[in-house]
Amino acid sequence: MNFALSDEQMMLRDSVRSFLEDKAPLTRVRELMETESGFDSELWSEMAAMGWQSMAIPEAYGGAGYSSFELGIILEEMGRMMTPGPFFSSVLLGANTVLLAGTDEQKQQLLPGIATGERRVAVAISEPDGSWDPAAVEMAALLAGDEVVLTGTKSYVLDGHTADTLLVAARTPDGAVDLYVVPADAPGVAATRLETMDMTRKQAEVTFDQVRVAAGARLGDAGRGVETIRKLYDLAVAALAFEQVGGAQECLAMSVEYAKERVQFGRPIGSFQAIKHKCADMLVAVESAKSAADYAGWAAAEDVAELPVAAALALACCSDAFFDVAADTIQVHGGIGFTWEHDAHLYFKRAKTDQLLFGDSSQWRATLADRLGI
Repeated sequence: MNFALSDEQMMLRDSVRSFLEDKAPLTRVRELMETESGFDSELWSEMAAMGWQSMAIPEAYGGAGYSSFELGIILEEMGRMMTPGPFFSSVLLGANTVLLAGTDEQKQQLLPGIATGERRVAVAISEPDGSWDPAAVEMAALLAGDEVVLTGTKSYVLDGHTADTLLVAARTPDGAVDLYVVPADAPGVAATRLETMDMTRKQAEVTFDQVRVAAGARLGDAGRGVETIRKLYDLAVAALAFEQVGGAQECLAMSVEYAKERVQFGRPIGSFQAIKHKCADMLVAVESAKSAADYAGWAAAEDVAELPVAAALALACCSDAFFDVAADTIQVHGGIGFTWEHDAHLYFKRAKTDQLLFGDSSQWRATLADRLGI
């Protein structure tokens, strides 16, 4: 199993990195995180023009037809720069939900717009208790003639306040979970941006007050929601692992550079054993996380039976690695690392939020043990 990038993949990585460094440096990220929407629509359109949103969507539905591994390369660079915007929510969560559950007609209707960036999708599964477990879905879906009436509240919806299309999990009277396509501007839908620790990744609470959609708005076959959501989580955590690796790599680079430049007691602090050891430990964590993310990315791209194990392993490893490396980055920088003016705290907040986004590392270790039959 060889995870070395091909020449084409290296060109993709280099072009994404160059574009983000030019168009979305951390100074721009700081500006965008203070806005209500949290992203730059012009930057979003430029990404679409470069084909990023279409990367892993099949050509039959207006995409470029690459795999989720190539999408992971883009996400790793976005994690390195903490690029704000609905890329993860729309391109990863939204498109994959449609691909997993939608009929061919629904794929033809929804995916081309996602591929061009003209349609922004948010997936609404978790509720006020914060659980992404489909067993915790309580939102009601009641059949009323040729319509379905949705009532309930969804919380921690990534970019839910800027999406134009919502994919909503709800429970039917027979206890099954289904997914429904709901226009964000439908009567009875109200989205409110939440105040979150990581200001670079916006989340929202979305309420559904007797929202009526056509019965045909159900995504795919009845009763397949739980199966779809669980497969979606495996793809989502595999992709998140790439983001986390990118963030950890940047933290390591930031720490090493500072250790070379910062002089104390007449010598660079990187010459002191304590700092050397800390940076070495950070390197080991980053390289281990990179291997786990690549393994999960390969399993997702090939859609092999190993994906559930690889995904659980990746998130458990990469969540802890990113958080530990981000925390050590602050330690290497000393007092300045705690200040608002320094970027280290942005990575720390992203790392902590990522740890909880789809469940913490201890939960995924337990999941990994279950999937291995331990």
